[in-house]
Formats: sequence, structure tokens, C-alpha cells
Amino acid sequence: MRVDGLLFDKDGTLFDFGATWNGWAAGMIDRFAQGDAGLAHRIADALMFDLAAQAFRPESFVIAGTNREAAEAVASVLPGSDVDAIDEELMLAAADAPLAPAVPLAPLMDAFRAQGLKLGVMTNDTEYGAKAHLTGAGVVDHFDFIAGFDSGFGAKPDPAPLLAFAEHTKLAPARVAMVGDSTHDLIAGRRAGMQTVAVLTGVALEAELSPHADVVLPNIGHIPAWMVG
Repeated sequence: MRVDGLLFDKDGTLFDFGATWNGWAAGMIDRFAQGDAGLAHRIADALMFDLAAQAFRPESFVIAGTNREAAEAVASVLPGSDVDAIDEELMLAAADAPLAPAVPLAPLMDAFRAQGLKLGVMTNDTEYGAKAHLTGAGVVDHFDFIAGFDSGFGAKPDPAPLLAFAEHTKLAPARVAMVGDSTHDLIAGRRAGMQTVAVLTGVALEAELSPHADVVLPNIGHIPAWMVG
């Protein structure tokens, strides 16, 4: 079926998940632990982060979860902590995380726009963080729609934020492809009645993603060939 719009997840899709977030998360754990090794391990366990490997465990809820869920997990092991303050601290710090685009983004988005495609980003990160990262990558102006879990439409796997993109761009959901690296992305896409494209620049493996995807690609750079094929 023809595709008139592409709705991208952000982390693990536009940006390589491990290269962007593993080192950043290790630094934030150290920051919250303030030199207490035992506390660092408790925070890491709450986030399902492997301190020895310096990487999120594949089953970590943080990979596809919201900023708030991560803040609540950190707060759960910090006695007397303020989850709202942790939420804000994570949001502001995440906006400055070192980005590792999965592919050169500007030329790819230029090519999509030259084809007349509507483009959007729907992430379970904050809208603030999404716009900061897309600005840092020099592509924020390429998108017709940018939403986070806190933008008022809900969070994936709920289809509501995906349908908000379709409504905003006046596209039939069936003519939109949801592109993501997690089952949250793909399940939301299926629930919204969209085409689903999985990419392998996150943590999930092809075997986990393929039951929910129309196609599994190495990265978003393969989308043009898929669209003409």
C-alpha cells in the first residue's frame, strides 16, 4: 500500500539507542548515587541497567518507557526523594545527551519531503527532549508533528498519539507507516491501523519485532528502497 506519511519513534530509530543512552544513563546513575556504590547498584537495578556491561538490559522498561516511569524508578530507591524534581532533572539532562544518529538524518528527511511525504516524531520521551534532540541534529524543521508522552495525546502503545499525527496531517492512518525499534511502537501502529516498519537500531532483536511488523529493516536508511519495492 502507498505511504503518504512516516511517523518515527526517536530513540532507537532516528538515533541509535545504545550509542546515545547507555553512557548517559551510567553517568546519571553516578550522579544520583553521589559516590555510594551500593546505592548506584540499587538505582541501576531499578532501571534494569547492567553496571558491569554499562548498558540497559534488553528487558528494561526504560527502553520504550516514559521519562516519568524512569523518574519513579529512581525515586523508589532514593529515600525522601521528590519524584517531580527527579523527573525534571532527567528531562533537562536527557535534552543534552550526546546524540548518535542512526544514519545521516538531514539528507534522508530532505529526500522524504521532496517526495511530498508528511513526517512526524512520536516518542515516549518528553516533547522538550524530542525537540532539543531534533534541533541538535539539525532536522527539527523537517517534521510536521512532534509529540512526547507529555504532549496531551498519551504514550505508546496507546494508538491515540499516532492517530493525532494522522489527524494533524489529514492522512488516512492506513497510508501512514509507524517506524520504530520496539514492540510498543509497532503495537501502537497496528492498533492505529497503520503500516508498521521495525528497525534494528534499538535493543530488540528481529525475532521479537517481526510478529508486529510489516517489514524489519536494519535502519531507517533502508526505508526508501522498501517504499519502492
